[in-house]
Amino acid sequence: MNILTFLNQNTKSLLGKTVAISGSTGGIGKELCFYLARLGAKLILLDRSIAKQNGLIKALNEKFNNLTTYTIPLDLSDMATVKSACEQLKDLSPDYIILNAGAYSVPRFKCSTGLDNVFQINFAAPYYIVKKLLPTLNKNGGRVVAVSSIAHNYSVTDRDDIDFSRRERASLVYGNAKRFLTFALYGLFENNDGATLAITHPGITLTGITAHYPKMVFALIKYPMKIIFHSPKRAALSVLQGLFNETEKGTWIGPKYFNIWGYPKAKKLKTCSDDEAGWIYKKAEEIYNKM
Repeated sequence: MNILTFLNQNTKSLLGKTVAISGSTGGIGKELCFYLARLGAKLILLDRSIAKQNGLIKALNEKFNNLTTYTIPLDLSDMATVKSACEQLKDLSPDYIILNAGAYSVPRFKCSTGLDNVFQINFAAPYYIVKKLLPTLNKNGGRVVAVSSIAHNYSVTDRDDIDFSRRERASLVYGNAKRFLTFALYGLFENNDGATLAITHPGITLTGITAHYPKMVFALIKYPMKIIFHSPKRAALSVLQGLFNETEKGTWIGPKYFNIWGYPKAKKLKTCSDDEAGWIYKKAEEIYNKM
């Protein structure tokens, strides 16, 4: 099966629907925008760089006629832009929100919230956006599509170091944030009436988020990664499927084989106990209320 056949068999028209997507200008996000435009959706691009947004819009318009796009500046490490984006999103009333933006091995600092920036970018700010937009999404019968990661299983939460600010290993810090995002959203949507949730993951692919190695190392692994793992275009299919298939608590959508290869498939997660998941949701609500 090729990608076009998969799309024809597993997607449907999004004409009349509005999709907001964070991290839309690179890697998986960019590929998602082309898929969404092909399906007729209106797009709300949420990114730090307006210049990159405009470049993407130009590329999309060259391929798709009558495409409607909106741009909203969003820096997930800066709560002022997060809150401003939420107000603009309420006015635009999206049917879907794709939480795609993330940060892995980046310079670390404390945000104005007191949270580690990697934790805030990958969890706290996206969770805040969902909470603020949930009444709108409930009214529209919409959906939140969250991009998780197999890295969420690299570490168990630490109640004495919630945002892993005392850790240095990028995989642990990033994995902890994705763990919070995944299981906090399960908790939030468990008894929600209206909007639904899809937890997805793309597997392993070569994007800007994976280009964090020293230049010499990255030069050595770049082409083998392209050969071994999915391209961003194929990896994006798992996230795209979240628009058409909600996930019940403890289930996610990702590559069929070993969470790395193959077309998307829903699978049960066995990576977090009910007690830990409940604690994560409770802590997420506390963090939201402080923000």
